[in-house]
Amino acid sequence: MKQLVVLSGKGGTGKTSVAASLAHLASQESGVVMADADVDASNLELLLSPTRMTEHTFVSGKLASVDQEACIACGRCMEVCRFDAVLDDGETYRIDPISCEGCAACFYECPVEAVELHDRESGQWFRSRTRFGMLFHAHLYAGQENSGKLVTMVKRQANLWGADHGADYIIVDGPPGIGCPVIAACAGAQMALLVVEPTVAGAHDLERILATTQHFRVAAAVLVNKFDINMQRTERIVEFCAANDVPVVGRVPFDVAVTEAMVQGVPITEADDGQVSRALVQVWHKVEEALDGRERADI
Repeated sequence: MKQLVVLSGKGGTGKTSVAASLAHLASQESGVVMADADVDASNLELLLSPTRMTEHTFVSGKLASVDQEACIACGRCMEVCRFDAVLDDGETYRIDPISCEGCAACFYECPVEAVELHDRESGQWFRSRTRFGMLFHAHLYAGQENSGKLVTMVKRQANLWGADHGADYIIVDGPPGIGCPVIAACAGAQMALLVVEPTVAGAHDLERILATTQHFRVAAAVLVNKFDINMQRTERIVEFCAANDVPVVGRVPFDVAVTEAMVQGVPITEADDGQVSRALVQVWHKVEEALDGRERADI
């Protein structure tokens, strides 16, 4: 089972549209499992119209609380808290759930055992059925942390499902940026497809995400999206990739048909067979060959 993660140095480059299109193309001949690793703003489902099969609570740690009847207002919990999460109500103390980090210092130091620890519910993860295969995705509640842990959970479930059902590929729609969620999304991947736009910011973001994949020893390839909006910048990106021994597997042109397909809620490769779809078909052939370990002169 081969794992491809689609990344970009930032959001808005067309990463999700590319991931959905590749899932569509892969599903025509192979078994595919999809994972949306952008748990802070999951949107792969917008192009796949999934039917939700199961949903589960995501627990990311512990949250302290004070038993008001047992509290003797000694103030020890406030003394040991390093996050200013303990509030003095005058006669008793209470925990601010937003500031609490679940470190349990107050729990262990309370002389009368008035502090209790509870599971912190920080989000949900889902298994959904799509016309291309099973999709695993999640929603991290606003203000919650441990997005990297939730990404790992989503990918683990996708891997388990794929192994149990004989899937050939796992296609991961990665989160933007280069932080912990991206690192978690890269884990175990055979290849990262880096989607970049031909702009100054796009070239800069490509350098950042390429440095990330190289650090974690994940083979990378580049797709230049909307390459024809700035041909000079596109050529500079291609030259940068050549200098860093990174293959460019495709140049996808700008086309309003992509936006029209998104409005319809389908990948562009499913909506029509125009220039963007044809370019993405070629991208998938190259990615598929690379994942399968076959050598090719132009990749």
